[in-house]
Amino acid sequence: MKEYKQYHDSDNKFHFDTMVYFCEANDSKRLSLYDLLKMTSDGAVEDYNQRGLSRDVLLENHYAILVSRLAFRFHRMPKENEAVTLLTWEEKSEPLQLVRAYEIASRDGEKLVSGLSSWVLVNPETRRIIPTKTFTMRETPTAQTEHDCLKYGKIQHPENMVLWDERIIKYSDIDGNGHTNNARYGAFVADALPAEFRHTLFKDFRLNYAKEAVLGQKLEVLGAVNNDEKKLTVVGKTEEGVSFEAELYW
Repeated sequence: MKEYKQYHDSDNKFHFDTMVYFCEANDSKRLSLYDLLKMTSDGAVEDYNQRGLSRDVLLENHYAILVSRLAFRFHRMPKENEAVTLLTWEEKSEPLQLVRAYEIASRDGEKLVSGLSSWVLVNPETRRIIPTKTFTMRETPTAQTEHDCLKYGKIQHPENMVLWDERIIKYSDIDGNGHTNNARYGAFVADALPAEFRHTLFKDFRLNYAKEAVLGQKLEVLGAVNNDEKKLTVVGKTEEGVSFEAELYW
């Protein structure tokens, strides 16, 4: 019988034992992009929960934390029924963005996924961004470590992008914040991929959130293939402009 633990170590890194359940794996029997984003987001939320910073507590203090950009490297994507440990921790903040790192490993210590993300601190009533130096509800992180994933950052849009998919934002896309859940954008990317790339073992993934797609909106997903750089670019747009942008490298 597998034992699942959650705890903070002496460096304040949060360990979150879990596994890849059948419903979280795609038809290649590997963790889907949607469920990767869900797992890492849930780990970040639970890290804060166990430090007394639940979403309700943050809201009571006029804070909301929203993911802005992320980057993951796939050393080996976790497989269906594989027991894994997610390790996540905060690093030194940027002036307007909180920074969080991730590692997913097998139970025998094999590194599977590594990642880095940035989050904006906003006032939930005004939606204005709050400087991170004013966020004093937890010990200010000072660590800055080297990472073997790509750095999150700006994503260029190629000129040769074409329509790959379109969808309407549905009720099941919406989370407890009343927003399209950040993990759903992983599904939007995966669903738009051309058939010949659906089983590609990608090495790197970057995703930027620009403007939320809201309930009932039509989302057009554009894409381009760059064989020279071994890269796919995927951009989602609504009538209001860019909603998200992503890159996948093979």
